[in-house]
Amino acid sequence: MSFRRTQSGSPAGNGLGRRGLLKAAGATAVGATLLSATTGTARAAEAAESADVIIIGAGYAGGAVARELALKGLKPLVLEARDRIGGRVLSSTWAGAEVEVGAGWLGPQQPLIHKELQRYGISTYEDVAAEQMILPGDQGFQALNPSEALGTLDQLWGEFYSGSAEYFERPYDPLYRADLLKSVDPLSLADRLAQLSLSPTEKQWLNGETAVYSGGSSKVGALTGMAQWIQLSGGSYGTYTTTMSLRPKGGMIAVLQKMLAEAKADIRLNSPVKKVTESGGVVTVETASGAAFTAPAVVVAVPTNVWKNITFSPGLPTAHKRATTEGIGIPHATKVWVHVQGNIPPSIAQAGEGSPILMMVPQVKTEKGRLYVAFTGPSLDVGNASAFQSAVRQLLPGSTVLEYRAMRWANEQYTGGGWGLRRPGQLLGLFPAIEEPHGRILFAGGDIARGWHGAFIEGAIESGFRAAGQAAELV
Repeated sequence: MSFRRTQSGSPAGNGLGRRGLLKAAGATAVGATLLSATTGTARAAEAAESADVIIIGAGYAGGAVARELALKGLKPLVLEARDRIGGRVLSSTWAGAEVEVGAGWLGPQQPLIHKELQRYGISTYEDVAAEQMILPGDQGFQALNPSEALGTLDQLWGEFYSGSAEYFERPYDPLYRADLLKSVDPLSLADRLAQLSLSPTEKQWLNGETAVYSGGSSKVGALTGMAQWIQLSGGSYGTYTTTMSLRPKGGMIAVLQKMLAEAKADIRLNSPVKKVTESGGVVTVETASGAAFTAPAVVVAVPTNVWKNITFSPGLPTAHKRATTEGIGIPHATKVWVHVQGNIPPSIAQAGEGSPILMMVPQVKTEKGRLYVAFTGPSLDVGNASAFQSAVRQLLPGSTVLEYRAMRWANEQYTGGGWGLRRPGQLLGLFPAIEEPHGRILFAGGDIARGWHGAFIEGAIESGFRAAGQAAELV
């Protein structure tokens, strides 16, 4: 785990302890059976265990599959590589506040997660509102009134996403106007920026955000990836900003804990899967420790970027192989929690593409200062405390970094990238084939959701529901 604790002027420490991470993730409080994998020698000597359905991955997609199958009277087995549940969701506490090391926000336009919140009696609260926006100007950064800045941004993004209301006429059915998508799906976010007549400052106002979502370079993400989010949110940049407005009480992990508890799922932690084989109507799953499990169906609910680390027999279909070779999880995703001191109002700060820190979002106030979430660019070494302090001061002049914690999601072995964002050409190139069963091997995850794909747990739940229905038909 690379979630690092660094004090300004001090060497990097070890970050959150393993016990703290387990407690924060709720790995021992989900009301489920949690068993560590035993040694390879002992397990290899035993006959393979059987289950109704095997689910690989205990994130939101896996949790949705487990809960839905349990409601159908089935007993799923969940194999999780890490020593915790959650996947790219990791809730914790730091500086006396709830922090989200991974996925951090919900939006009001996401019906599936809100239905789950209601189901389990979990309330939400609004995130901290910014009192100013700090954006690039002709002569350095400038502080602007949020409503004034958003008005200008709304116009610029409206031009950027011009036509998306037509080619995503039905955003939950993204292939509905496949005829119109043929001309836009090949475009990267950088390609779209190049088509517009923008001043240097206007370009920075837009490419700072496209770079954040793309993981550093706007050439990575597809125009249709972000354009679909805009249409799902309500059709404008103003409506899209509300998708980062809500947090659930108990952290982003809270609903997943309840799902797995209701499923009474048999969860085996520390069980990375190395091989999945289908033969004679049975699927056999083998872990790195040598344990073997069999079931009539298996749901692979891990990020697309790590499918290539599992040996599949028969081999992956063309769409699935393309997805894991090209990747969908973004290549650079470093999220940093920063404790800042200084006489600065809560500010959303954004820099242009190529900057050390691309975006900072204000969080709760503390006795010593204020917490911020920062998303860095590839050029910044977050292990260098002095460089990090300088980068923060570029966006928040006069500030002092008391300490910070960085999580390099792209370096995580069982993630292989950050949040998902489709690459150019992947919408038409992967769908609908990537949703289809590969014999008795099924796939789920936010990366391959039809609706709120990639960066939202809404998509993971949607995809999990689909895969659960497919699995139930095979059992």
